[in-house]
Amino acid sequence: MRFFVRSAVRSGVLALAAALPIAGTLPIAATGASAAEVNVYTTREPGLIQPLFDAFTAETGTKVNVLFGKSELVERIAAEGANSPADLLITVNVGTLKRAKDAGITQPVVSDTINANIPAQYRDAEGHWTGLSQRARVIYASRDRVPQDEITYVELADPKWRGKICTRSGQHPYNIGMFAAQVAHEGDEEAKAWLAGLRDNLARKPTGNDRAQAKGVYAGECDLAVGNTYYMGLMQTNEDEPEQKEWAKSLKILFPDAEGRGTHVNISGAVLARNAPNKDEAIRLLEYLTSDEAQKIYAEVNFEYPLKDGVAASEIVSSWGALNPDPLPLADVAEAQARASELVDQVGYDAGPGS
Repeated sequence: MRFFVRSAVRSGVLALAAALPIAGTLPIAATGASAAEVNVYTTREPGLIQPLFDAFTAETGTKVNVLFGKSELVERIAAEGANSPADLLITVNVGTLKRAKDAGITQPVVSDTINANIPAQYRDAEGHWTGLSQRARVIYASRDRVPQDEITYVELADPKWRGKICTRSGQHPYNIGMFAAQVAHEGDEEAKAWLAGLRDNLARKPTGNDRAQAKGVYAGECDLAVGNTYYMGLMQTNEDEPEQKEWAKSLKILFPDAEGRGTHVNISGAVLARNAPNKDEAIRLLEYLTSDEAQKIYAEVNFEYPLKDGVAASEIVSSWGALNPDPLPLADVAEAQARASELVDQVGYDAGPGS
């Protein structure tokens, strides 16, 4: 794998960058190249983000160089410092966006286009991050064994569900976001008691990803599972692994608190790197990602919810029912995530029921 940086990069930066695991390549053009380009670091899966970059290049002629990685990308950009080739960091959790801002690797984006396209609830008040697409943290329920069509997050701790719920690790960012929303809404003590009740209702120790939870319901291991909405769309249309279509057929989606405070949502989003060498092109890419065209790609290819008003969810997503998103500002959710993580450990959530 090749990764070209400026010759002035300090040896310590190179050593740390080499030690951090990444996937994919990011060939950086030599100084003075005539073609416009933008360099993106992202934690998103290639299949979920590359179609957007390809569409942007086709429309503008600007090349998008991509480096795929995981949570270490925040630290990588910080270590590279002023020598970093990164223009944008695109990730899948508001907590990571906040962590990037807190690490000092971002700069505010000034764009009337983005401000008009993305509601303030899904943007940093100081412009350091913006949402690009939305997903809801919902319940996958057995069509055969769960007659009810409504549920609340609080109900997940009801003893009637003892031994009937599957989740992935409580420390996974998707669950930490949902738990943080409980902390923000209910306070520490109530959220802790709720987490303990949910832990006691688990069918097994938390394990696997969201698709594995769907499989658990299909197999009768549990009656309810916690998962993101877009995974249902990916399973329903999975031609390479048709067994996932069977998992999806066995499930129905319940939107927690649909008639109350609203269902917890999280975002994919982006930050503009503090030392972005291609700042203007990076902002143009961000503006494109909030446009009607890109928001439709998020909807139709990724089965995510567009954030731009007036862009409809896909037909498959709409078939699951209406989403009433929790209006709690995602900045508040991000602020509560550290406390939520502490509570997960305090109740021994990942040790499973009876811990």
